[in-house]
Amino acid sequence: MSVDRSRLSPAVPDGPVPGITRSPKFPPRRITMAVIAVGFLGTAVAGLSAQFPAPARPPKVGAQAPAPKPAEARPAQLPPARRILDKHLAAIGGRQAVLSHKSTHASGTLSMPAAGVTGAVDIYGAHPNRSLLKVSLGGVGEVLEGFDGTHGWSISPMTGPMLLEGKQLDEKRFDSDFHSELRSDDRYLSLITLEQVDFEGRACYKVRLVRKTGGEDLEFYDVATGLKAGSITTRETQMGTVTGTTVETDYKKFGNLLQPTTVRSQVGGLQQVITINSVDYDSVPASTFDLPPGIKALLK
Repeated sequence: MSVDRSRLSPAVPDGPVPGITRSPKFPPRRITMAVIAVGFLGTAVAGLSAQFPAPARPPKVGAQAPAPKPAEARPAQLPPARRILDKHLAAIGGRQAVLSHKSTHASGTLSMPAAGVTGAVDIYGAHPNRSLLKVSLGGVGEVLEGFDGTHGWSISPMTGPMLLEGKQLDEKRFDSDFHSELRSDDRYLSLITLEQVDFEGRACYKVRLVRKTGGEDLEFYDVATGLKAGSITTRETQMGTVTGTTVETDYKKFGNLLQPTTVRSQVGGLQQVITINSVDYDSVPASTFDLPPGIKALLK
């Protein structure tokens, strides 16, 4: 999820905001970056299997056959992206398990160690593309952002209520797809396995997903376990284009789906750690995604 902005949004303030107390090491602009950082969470896992080239046939032996040259080492063939993503789907429980749910609610805690800030986080989603994120940060206040199927919006102590438009709205709609774990082809222009790399100390396949809405995401899948190890995403925010790196670990099973319970993200020099404590399915009321009064006022 990405933090929202609209043509009605004020500039990000550099001075103090009345009624909000904060550490001198955590100035207003850093608080705004904290709000933005929340938008780079993900809860997906993956499995994969490598492909290797077939062994070369030995040359035929004949009287005129030249002596064979020493064989050169050949790199292992990379698995195609779709194979990796399909294994991703199998690892989290399978297509039917994903499609069996119509809503989800994950709750946990958020911490920003360098700033000494902690809080509670709740993430809601519902089919087909509704989402709501609530973060309560000590000394800062409550940050809300959501998508009701039509309108993207956010509310924070730094900016007040804001509506999305343009590219930000397109990205919010894309990120709010409830069945995004399927990585459906109709959402992407191309899916390409780029290389095998070291990502956070793990051998991973690096996959590039070019979105039809514009831009691309890079995702990393652990070669040994098949689980998604993290991603690099770029989104539009009220502070411009922002790129964040997310690392996903400590997978646990909730119901019939596997989820990472520790999500570390680095955005604009600010690190945050999300710890998921519980995940509930199919119990979120439709009213959860109703527009708040402050957002409704912007639509009049």
